[in-house]
Amino acid sequence: MQTPAILSVLGEDRVGIVASISRVLAENGANIEDIRQTIIGGIFSMTMLVTVNEDHTPFDQLQTNLTAAGTEMNVQVTLQREDVFRYMHRI
Repeated sequence: MQTPAILSVLGEDRVGIVASISRVLAENGANIEDIRQTIIGGIFSMTMLVTVNEDHTPFDQLQTNLTAAGTEMNVQVTLQREDVFRYMHRI
């Protein structure tokens, strides 16, 4: 099952954030569909649209793996199913 999701990363800028998060996604069979990132005043912000292959790795497990990678990099990582994200942010 393919699940579209929104991944956000926020924290103090440092080398390797994109590499670390991308590695976790690849190891867990998730595909990056789109990515945006910026650094403002030393704060790193990244948003990705990803497709989670739940036949490879269940959504909750990927969420746990990304959180662990974020903890190692000292950044906040949030993964939400796209439909939930859109519902929460509708006007």
